[in-house]
Amino acid sequence: MKLAGKIALVTGAGRGIGKGCAIELAKAGADLVLNERPGSPDVEITAEEIRSLGRKCEVVEANVFSREGCEELVATAIAKVSRIDILISNPAFSRRGSFLEYSPELFEQTILGTLTSGYHMSQLVSREMVKQGDGGKIVFISSVHGEMPISGSFAYGAAKAGLNHMMRSIAVELSEYGINVNAIEPGWIDTPGEHVAFSEETIEAEGRKLPFRRLGRSDEIGKAATFLSSPDADYVTGTVLPVDGLFRFRHCLPEKTPQPKDVQ
Repeated sequence: MKLAGKIALVTGAGRGIGKGCAIELAKAGADLVLNERPGSPDVEITAEEIRSLGRKCEVVEANVFSREGCEELVATAIAKVSRIDILISNPAFSRRGSFLEYSPELFEQTILGTLTSGYHMSQLVSREMVKQGDGGKIVFISSVHGEMPISGSFAYGAAKAGLNHMMRSIAVELSEYGINVNAIEPGWIDTPGEHVAFSEETIEAEGRKLPFRRLGRSDEIGKAATFLSSPDADYVTGTVLPVDGLFRFRHCLPEKTPQPKDVQ
């Protein structure tokens, strides 16, 4: 229970990686404020799971793709729970497409939903942490796309690369206040969204091609976020932690060639 007495705000917490982070933080003793966009059918289910663990949990619906939505979220969270010790910043927007055909509007939406929203949330929450006067932990959910120039994902990759750099700069500036700022880079994670984008057969087949023979799980990202939010990571800041099962290096593995039979 290393997070006992702490209050964590998790954005995009209704399902997938955000839910995985929220559940693992609760298991470590934190109370939660969960955010999802207005009308989300998932966030109350996650909240009930957290309450069943014996933790307190508040839900605040707000659109974190806008400054106004982020301001509403932080103000409402502070009114409900009085302080925020941990922020898991998990907003993202991704649409694949050819660079030559990608529309300016879609590019701007990707940057807004993935990078700019992270700026809004971290700035507003860090201001509260500075006022509280006893440090804090900020964890951005980035992506291996921030390092890998994957075809069709140039906009999302650029946004995540920018997020990584912004995280390091924020970590430098907030170090004087004892606020740790880090990022996690998930690889290919088995989330509900992946089951919308791909068939079950494709997910199973592609998972077998990865070094660990499967996709990652949301709780594995949550465990990493819990570590970075805990006292165990008090001297860790400005760091990008890949949690990808070697997804970045999957093509670096030795080729398995058939061996000839012994000849008598």
